[in-house]
Amino acid sequence: MTELKIAGNTRLQGKAKIHGAKNAILPIMAASILTENITVLHNVPELTDVEVMAEILRHLNCKVKREGHTLTIDTSGIVNVKVPEYLTKRMRASNLIWGSLIGRFKEASIPMPGGCLIGSRPMDYHIKGMRQLGVIAHEHYGQIDSWTPHLRGAEIYLDFPSVGATENLIMAAVKAEGSTVIRNVAKEPEIVDLCNFLNRAGAKISGVGNDTLYIESTEKLAGIEYTVIPDRIVAGTVLLGAAITRGDVTITDCRPEHLEPLLAKMREAGVKMVRKGTELRLKGISRIKPIDLKTLPYPGFPTDIQPQFMALLTLAEGTSIICESIFENRFNHCDELRRMGADIRVEGRLAIVKGVREIEGAQVEAFDLRGGAALLLAGMAAGGETRLQNVHHIDRGYCNIEALFNELGARIGRVDV
Repeated sequence: MTELKIAGNTRLQGKAKIHGAKNAILPIMAASILTENITVLHNVPELTDVEVMAEILRHLNCKVKREGHTLTIDTSGIVNVKVPEYLTKRMRASNLIWGSLIGRFKEASIPMPGGCLIGSRPMDYHIKGMRQLGVIAHEHYGQIDSWTPHLRGAEIYLDFPSVGATENLIMAAVKAEGSTVIRNVAKEPEIVDLCNFLNRAGAKISGVGNDTLYIESTEKLAGIEYTVIPDRIVAGTVLLGAAITRGDVTITDCRPEHLEPLLAKMREAGVKMVRKGTELRLKGISRIKPIDLKTLPYPGFPTDIQPQFMALLTLAEGTSIICESIFENRFNHCDELRRMGADIRVEGRLAIVKGVREIEGAQVEAFDLRGGAALLLAGMAAGGETRLQNVHHIDRGYCNIEALFNELGARIGRVDV
């Protein structure tokens, strides 16, 4: 077993470059199936989730080659439309293969996906939308077998702006005959990046970034070169790391406009930031103000940064209230923060966080990706040493997280125990 050994009382300083977005590269890798020759992707992070998606593509008989932060995908040799369970169990985003396989081959067989245990993420919205496009989908024993004699455009309304369902339906719809209208879609920057990639490849998607997407059928999509957007959640985690350690950090190669929901709440908490082009500089303050926040679909406050923000609020000067409206099990990290001396009470979807003067290092465990990142931030600010177990969760979304923070002055080591 591997764990992170985190020295406390750290002050982060310096510059950090932000790697490509996990939640953008995964659907774009899946969308490469829709192209009929070679796709070259740049700014690809070295993450375990990316490797799992590459394994899935190879299982389908794609050729996938990595050179540094560039990924080359050749989908011309696909002979298989069935994804094995042992791969899908390792990653939630494995379900994004469904839309692209249906779009190109009109059939697919996928097991229900896995991923972090942060709450219910059913496939209902995906299945309902696919059926409106003419797909016959049967669920049995944790498997979805699907095919269509005629993939046709439709008017689809999503009952909830699900990110995964929006992405799957976009990928299927670009190959559906006629016109498709999808209303109440997710609007995350990663959705916009997927649409931009597909449009560069020859798709006809309009309304990108708005509540409604209009998609016209495209007979062929070409392989292209494309650079993935920076990861806003990694950027936010670094900024919160600077804030919790009262540091002075500049993040480069980011998209500040993608971070505005987080930046607004950080300003409310008293944190000062300076923006210059694609750079953001944060100077820490002596004590954080308490705030109330509620997670919402984009452009609301992102659920993926809520645990890290909670870590900061454990040291606020007063009581904060966090409402988690997206995932019902997104508070798994609270018990671990309490081990470190945090004062947190959870009541259903609410967490009441009473700020304390200081927290102490402890042996803690990551139960999911973002909760693990929150514990790492707390460990850097705590007195003494923190040992963080289940690092594999963090590796799914952060590229060598200890190196990222050590370059800013942290003292984090990865050890085998």
